[in-house]
Amino acid sequence: MSTAADPSISALPLPSAEDVPDGVRRLWDRSREVFGFVPNVFVAQAYNGEQFQAWWSYFNLLVNKEGHLTNAERELLAVVVSGLNRCTYCAVSHGAALRHHTGDPVTADLVAVNWRQADLPDRETALADYAEKLTLTPADVTPEDLAPLRAVGLDDHQILEAVQVIGMFNMTNRISTALAMVPNVEYHAQGRAPGA
Repeated sequence: MSTAADPSISALPLPSAEDVPDGVRRLWDRSREVFGFVPNVFVAQAYNGEQFQAWWSYFNLLVNKEGHLTNAERELLAVVVSGLNRCTYCAVSHGAALRHHTGDPVTADLVAVNWRQADLPDRETALADYAEKLTLTPADVTPEDLAPLRAVGLDDHQILEAVQVIGMFNMTNRISTALAMVPNVEYHAQGRAPGA
């Protein structure tokens, strides 16, 4: 049994189902069941199966489980960071997730290109602004940069989670970009009006 993955989705070879740990095969099967497809990142990174499982465990905990920030806020951070890093895979796939969580395809598309044009509320603006600074000029970040986050009502748990999400996406963007990962075509239509 092999994956149906297109070999052009990554600059490195893709593993077959026989070449990955049982946990990866179960994730692929669950993805097909829930989404109707296996995200390309799940195949491309599984070339090193144990490292992929470790990444996925933390990523899933940080981005997909109940957290201190809302799902929409975490996806907003994902899309802001991915857009700034020009990471096609993550900007497209998490743009789909942001559309899903907000029901707003226009704002999600604007955030992916230039979040300042998205007319975000104050709380989301503070998160996006902090994500931009930590992504583009991390050496310039100081503890004082947390003040605008506190000013819009974020507590310490939420601030730490925001920092962790920003860090996770900066790492994941670099992996996806370095390996030339291509987003699944299914992401482009998710969270949009039928026929749009």
